[in-house]
Amino acid sequence: MVQEGFLTLRKHDCFFQDLVRIKGKDFVTPVSRILIGNPGCTYKYLNTRLFTVPWPTEGYDINYCSPQIQDACKALIRLNDYLHIEAVKALQGQNLFEPKETKDTTVIDREQNFATSLTEKGSVSKDQSSCCVPEDDYISLKNRTSYNLTLLNYMDPLQMLYLKQEPYFGMGSMAVSWHHDENLVERSTVAVYSYSCEGSAVEESNEQKLKGRDPAVWHVGLKVAWDIETPGLAIPLHQGDFYLMLDDLNMTHQHCVLAGFSPRFSSTHRVADCSRGTLEYIFGRCELALQNLQTDSDSKALSLKSLETAVVKQVEEIHNEVEFEWLRQFWFQGKRYLKCTDWWLKPMAKLEEFWRKMEIMTSLVLSEVGKEEQIEEQRNETISCFLLVLTERQRLRKEWTARLSMGDHHSLFIWCLGQYQDCEQCPLIQAACAKFTSAAAAEYNSAFCTSLGIHGSCGETLQRMIQR
Repeated sequence: MVQEGFLTLRKHDCFFQDLVRIKGKDFVTPVSRILIGNPGCTYKYLNTRLFTVPWPTEGYDINYCSPQIQDACKALIRLNDYLHIEAVKALQGQNLFEPKETKDTTVIDREQNFATSLTEKGSVSKDQSSCCVPEDDYISLKNRTSYNLTLLNYMDPLQMLYLKQEPYFGMGSMAVSWHHDENLVERSTVAVYSYSCEGSAVEESNEQKLKGRDPAVWHVGLKVAWDIETPGLAIPLHQGDFYLMLDDLNMTHQHCVLAGFSPRFSSTHRVADCSRGTLEYIFGRCELALQNLQTDSDSKALSLKSLETAVVKQVEEIHNEVEFEWLRQFWFQGKRYLKCTDWWLKPMAKLEEFWRKMEIMTSLVLSEVGKEEQIEEQRNETISCFLLVLTERQRLRKEWTARLSMGDHHSLFIWCLGQYQDCEQCPLIQAACAKFTSAAAAEYNSAFCTSLGIHGSCGETLQRMIQR
């Protein structure tokens, strides 16, 4: 069932390599991935935000591109429930909790049915098919084991031109380098289900073993964090195996994935920290920002309720967050999600409408601070604070423009192209003009334009506007 789901998603080209950023440089991951989980959740790793393909969830209307993809998502949420039960049992055993029944019977039935199907395939023993959660510790266990998404991975090592070698213990080729899983609830359990495709590679290697490891078999490596003196472990992963990283293991240790010869899928179930990574969160932030925008009942003209520095700064920071943590991240990944569902298109269109209103708010700030009746001290304070945020916005826009050269990101290019019809509409240029019209104008020169990345025709436009 889960195995069929993997193959279905692969058949429909739903796995994609990610462009991630490490120490200021962009890299394409050797592993292809897809994120599946609760509707509206995201998961960010290595400066790349992934958006969940929502699995079937009560109360949500999810239009899948095919019944097969829907079945694959159903299988994964059942696997998710089962691994939740196994994680709770493992934590109970570790802490010697007294069992007491508290789980919802519907969830238990779904988990037990799935456990039965796995037992029939020989993946787990029959005594693992039920679970009881201690009442007193239920909240803690739930917070640490209620997986809200799974990051699916796929790689065929024989199709890779190059794989990095494990550098410290001679463990061989790595599919994923040493790392901690990031953006997780503290001390939460990570559950990983592994499936290596049969009949596609040599079962056993006749080559010389690397430090006792059979290079034909996939392994997970484990070592003490930031320690290359203490020997690491390489644990073999056979078809249908799953493992759990309990409690603080992900914080105190690092792990890697050592490639075998056969193609491999894995489903890595996580309790992602979604405090800043859900639609509910970002919509709430937008509503907070737009509270400072008002419409005249007669003229319908837009204006700002407050020009207090703290209010302006908060709105512009939210503006940046919406653009760089959500809109650009989504369109940077293009149409990949449409391979599975169109679920994200409506909320992203709503988010873009919020963003456009915040662009108007930026222009309104600039208009207000340019008025002569503004108190000079207050105006300079607002401008100074305002420009810090706008300078960061320009830096990030240049950074994202550079990332466009790293592959086919046509969707982001089209999104960016449509934002300004000409240079004079750009809030950044207007901000620079506002700065030059202040009493301290004489202290600034063309270096200011350079610091903001304003060159060429945009720089000429700025000069014309300053001279007016």
